[in-house]
This record gives sequence, structure tokens and C-alpha cells, in this order.
Amino acid sequence: MRFVLFCEGHTEYKALPAFLKRWLDGRLRNPVGIKPVRFDGWRELLKDTPRKAQLHLHGPGTADVVGVIALADLYGPTIYPPGVETADDRFEWIKAHVEKQVNDPRFRMFCAVHETEAWLLGDLRVLPSAVAAALPKLGGGPEAVNFDEPPSKLLDRVYHQATGRGYKKVVYGAGLFAKLDPAVAYANCPRLGQLLDEMLRMARNAGL
Repeated sequence: MRFVLFCEGHTEYKALPAFLKRWLDGRLRNPVGIKPVRFDGWRELLKDTPRKAQLHLHGPGTADVVGVIALADLYGPTIYPPGVETADDRFEWIKAHVEKQVNDPRFRMFCAVHETEAWLLGDLRVLPSAVAAALPKLGGGPEAVNFDEPPSKLLDRVYHQATGRGYKKVVYGAGLFAKLDPAVAYANCPRLGQLLDEMLRMARNAGL
């Protein structure tokens, strides 16, 4: 059985299925598959998810689908209504907005707060030592890295400072996520923990 994972870019498409699977499989009786589906950025993901979720949940060859998980970065979307400004408020608004559109018990919408790179900041051992040493202390944890300088921009600045080269998301991302311990990231990134806990619950309810 498998999840379908909607991703908003190349790095997530390449790196996240194996990363999420490492955490899930250690807690399930049987391994679960994760099939990524790549979108071209957050606009396409949020626009097309209602239609494509139905296809992946109810179209031909979907009997083994545990659920569809859509994952967007919290940093980026500009569709929030007035007054929805904090990270928590924006997370809950997008989650409720898209899940209402899909209206299916096997669909979940989640956001990486503020980007999936926050998960890398949850385990500095995966980063080059010079980069890890140059990072500022992250008061409030990796998910508190904010809208003004989200995790990928913070990494780009510190990579330049420490190595003379910028952080190349697509080039470096898959390798860094391959080294990332999901249990450590889970412990340091509560919204990631919420995503993993919900996927685990869905998989167990499906008999895995």
C-alpha cells in the first residue's frame, strides 16, 4: 500500500519520499510506499490539488492508496485573507481551505514551516561543519525561522559566508535529506512531527 505525496518542487520530489518512509517503516508492521507527484510551485499545487487528489484517490489503479498528502511551504503563498498573518494562523488556514475543497477523508494538507529546509536545521550534523558552525542560534527552534529570512535564504547566506558559495537547493537538497535522521528532525520540528504522526495513524488504520 502507498501514500501519494504532492510536492511543490524538484527537491521535495527527489528527497522527501525516502526521508518520510524511513521514519514510517520503523513504526509499521509492513512497509508503506510513497509515490511523489511534482507540481510547478505552490500556485499550481494549491490550484490543481482538488482535482488531482480525486484522481489519485478514486481513479483507476488506486485501490492500494492509503491517502493523498499535499505538502506546500508555508513561505511563498500569497492567498491568505486579511488578518491571517502568523505562521500558525496561515498553516491552519491553508490546511482547512484545501481540505474543504478536496472533501475526502483520505486527504490531508500540510505545510512545511516555513520551508522543508527547516527540517535540515533540525539536525545540524547533516550540514558541512563550517556551515553548521556559522549558523546563528535558532531561538524557538528551526520552524521559528521566519517569513523575512526563511530557511533556504538563511542557508544561502550562511553557505556564502562559510564556503564562498551559495546554497543550491536542488543540487544539495537530496544529499542532505539522505543524511538527515527523521527522528531528530521530528523532535525539533513540531509541524513535521504532526505530519508524520498523521501519516502513521492513516497507515495503521489501513492495516499496515
